Amino acid sequence: MASVPFELKGKSVYVAGHRGMVGSAIVRRLARESVNLVTVDRREVDLCNQAAVFDWFARVRPQVIFLAAAKVGGIVANNTLRAEFIYDNIAIASNVIHAAHQNGAEKLMFLGSSCIYPKLAPQPLREDAVLTGPLEPTNEPYAIAKIAGIKMAEAYRSQYGSDFISVMPTNLYGPGDNYHPELSHVVAALIRRFHEAKLAGAKTVAVWGTGTPRREFLYVDDMADACVHLMKTYSGAELINIGTGKDIAIAEFARVVAEIVGYRGEISYDTSRPDGTPRKLLDVSRLDKLGWRATTSLEDGLKRAYEAYQAATPVPAQS
Repeated sequence: MASVPFELKGKSVYVAGHRGMVGSAIVRRLARESVNLVTVDRREVDLCNQAAVFDWFARVRPQVIFLAAAKVGGIVANNTLRAEFIYDNIAIASNVIHAAHQNGAEKLMFLGSSCIYPKLAPQPLREDAVLTGPLEPTNEPYAIAKIAGIKMAEAYRSQYGSDFISVMPTNLYGPGDNYHPELSHVVAALIRRFHEAKLAGAKTVAVWGTGTPRREFLYVDDMADACVHLMKTYSGAELINIGTGKDIAIAEFARVVAEIVGYRGEISYDTSRPDGTPRKLLDVSRLDKLGWRATTSLEDGLKRAYEAYQAATPVPAQS
């Protein structure tokens, strides 16, 4: 596994998707580096528009790219907006990766998703499990788009010698998350649901599924720190998983969230809703060998996430 020092200092660094949860965390982390940060609003450059992307790259010519832009969502969003998820994410990956190559970018990091792994792959999920079995059907279009991005980065490295790398973050949460009642990921969905139940004095809150699936959760600022660490220290064709190496059952996780939010009622389970993959835990041994480990505990991360949610949520007027 190649490991070479890469200097970020003084470089023009483009964060694609800088307004999203992941991109904004990378922007926060880069504030501690001496870089020339470059961002562009989607209203100015739609990353699905090839001509717009190629024109912008030719003018700006960023030296380093964190490709964090993506169309993302939870189980319902992935399963409902299947065409949008595959088209938008393939378009974003192909446009940005090719434009980076055309304009002589020094390094690019493509951020994938742990849903690229087969639904029933052996746990914990090793990077070499990609394409060894069928995907989870509910998010297959998104997963295929992310696999395409990974394979593009590999192909450009192989054919052109481009220093393009790919990382696979686990389930993320934290400031900037999407709290949509139907389209959000599990952490944001539970924070919102328990918060609203607390305000309403609700006696019970329904959690989707059976509560038995196990998930790994990583605070988004830890993920950003890992990305900067790998941008500086890693150069290779192999994927690198980014996670904590620890998982928790959704039922237990829901109790932790309820405790932090201050909800004291009952928790029930809506078994008419899909569970998704039975377990999703990443093998982080490659990341560990490259000298990085997560430092934010689940409780501390959830407290920060809830504070960020409260800060962004209007307080209801008192009658």
